[in-house]
Amino acid sequence: MKIILLFCLYILSGSSAIAQNTDEMKQADLAFKQILSGLLTKSFSDKEQVISSIAASKHQQSLPVLKLLLDGKIYYRKSDKALFSVNIIERDVELFDLINNQLIATIAKKKLRKVGINNKLRGALKSAIAQLSLADADPKIRKQAIIGIFNSLDEQNIALIQQRLTVEQDQTVLRELATAINLYRLASEDQQEVIMAVTYLADSLHPETRVYLHELRSQTLTAENTQARQLLLATIDKSLHKIESSVNLYKHVENIFFGLSLGSVLLLAAVGLAITFGVMGVINMAHGEMIMLGAYTTFIMQQLMPNSIAYSLLYSLPVAFIFTAIVGIAIERGVIRFLYGRPLETLLATFGISLILQQAVRTFISPQNRAVASPDWISGSLQINPALAITYNRLYIIIFSFMVLAGLMLLLKKTSFGLQIRAVTQNRAMAKAMGIRTDWVDAFTFGLGSGIAGMAGVALSQLTNVGPNMGQAYIIDSFMVVVFGGVGNLWGTLFGAMTLGIANKYIEPLTGAVVAKVLILVFIILFIQKKPSGMFALKGRSVD
Repeated sequence: MKIILLFCLYILSGSSAIAQNTDEMKQADLAFKQILSGLLTKSFSDKEQVISSIAASKHQQSLPVLKLLLDGKIYYRKSDKALFSVNIIERDVELFDLINNQLIATIAKKKLRKVGINNKLRGALKSAIAQLSLADADPKIRKQAIIGIFNSLDEQNIALIQQRLTVEQDQTVLRELATAINLYRLASEDQQEVIMAVTYLADSLHPETRVYLHELRSQTLTAENTQARQLLLATIDKSLHKIESSVNLYKHVENIFFGLSLGSVLLLAAVGLAITFGVMGVINMAHGEMIMLGAYTTFIMQQLMPNSIAYSLLYSLPVAFIFTAIVGIAIERGVIRFLYGRPLETLLATFGISLILQQAVRTFISPQNRAVASPDWISGSLQINPALAITYNRLYIIIFSFMVLAGLMLLLKKTSFGLQIRAVTQNRAMAKAMGIRTDWVDAFTFGLGSGIAGMAGVALSQLTNVGPNMGQAYIIDSFMVVVFGGVGNLWGTLFGAMTLGIANKYIEPLTGAVVAKVLILVFIILFIQKKPSGMFALKGRSVD
């Protein structure tokens, strides 16, 4: 009985504590709303006091409200002077509560008036935002706040930074604090202090650092020619050279990364083509449309699952594979199987099929390009340093393409179906004599290649818009990869895709996209004159 009584008292005490916390939150919200009402004043000096009160209130919405005010997104309704944050949609405006950010209503823009600010208030807002951001619990926010005031380093901001320097524990934030202080010291009258700041900044890769150092160098060049001036110039040049060398190195790393991401798309697009071309000798001009169908599968899945973007992308992979594989088998059984041994006729037939598929998409879906949303986990970028950022969508595509390649290799090396594909590729007549149903191997291989192309379309939908002509942009590149790497050889396809992807990213900035493709095409033509079988030719008695 005592235990039950104690339990009831515990529940009651917990409920009263929750009720007390709720009352305190309501009182804090009411007090914060009372402070915000001061923004309705027409006096800019009074608004400056309100900004200080908002920053000092320590309310959870203080920082968001100050950012909204700086961006000009706080309005008041003329009828009752109620304040809102807004989202403007042509002539109408969505109103959001400043406390809980909930949508309140949608009204005509003419019924609202913006809370006005001037340049002095903008400076006050930036200082208040910096002050609150520097005290944030998240070190990433503190770091971004410091970087954000690199271009507005004055005595007030430096005082905030030095104050933060005494309590900061995170090493990455401490480095940015030191960078900000040394950027400010570049304007010092003490030349020894300036030289020390320049030397420290040689390890900073922020664009602002280069701007500050170039400005200092210009000022130093116009100064009187003395030994101290020459020493300062030499120090600046040394730091700038070190920074530029590091930036150029990371540009090469970025080019390689973007080349690998392009190569990964080419790998996904070409690997299925390499198998079908190697097994059947079919020049499949409709392969690009399999990519297009896979991309449209992603778009349709998102329309069916609008509230589950992340899951819709994952579901799109098997659905796109199955759908495009079925389409591929239908094409092989309905058209291509009657044209074996006549490569030019297969080229014309599959080109006609590609036009039919494009027109079908225009008729039944839309002739316009469609945007496919990216889930949160694939959006954004990994900021390695100020000079190098790796986008997550391209990183995931690289990983996914290698997973597909590994799975395909396991299929070819460890399964009976893979053994039959390799047998038909190397010696079709002997494989048929051994009892392998080469016609069904052809059909399922064509389906497999089409299914992989469909998954390539899913990946490609995260990099570009989905449209009826998107497959045509990759079909020629896919054939170049297959021919360069070696027909039917997966290692050759991998090598060809990555080589052409990286080469394209290095040549494009120098010559332009069109000239880059022409140069690569000329290179491949010259290459196959020397090695007609490609870089990694298949081995077998009748592969040729």
